[in-house]
Amino acid sequence: MTDNRFDFRLYMLQRLSALLMVPFVLVHLGVMIYAIRGGLSAAEILGRTQGSLAWFAFYGTFVVAVSVHTALGLRAILGEWAGLRGKARDGLSVVIALMLLALGARAIWAVTMGGSL
Repeated sequence: MTDNRFDFRLYMLQRLSALLMVPFVLVHLGVMIYAIRGGLSAAEILGRTQGSLAWFAFYGTFVVAVSVHTALGLRAILGEWAGLRGKARDGLSVVIALMLLALGARAIWAVTMGGSL
């Protein structure tokens, strides 16, 4: 596959991840507003989220979308602004995506399963 086709596919993947994130962001903000206005404490919030496979799936999908979207955006920035190309740019983008996935997975596990990884 030529670089132009590969870059176009990554471009489209970033746009698709943005579309996927929109409902997640709206639900997340709604839940945060509800929790704050309802005066819920951290313990009360954790009481509602721990053991919930639905919240685990929701935030797990959200973290994957954010990780992909961010890594692809940074890949473009590294190419345009930092002048990185090829394996250096792509490798750094993959490392960033994996770090975001790991951090997100740890947070999701703590909030929904009640412990640290």
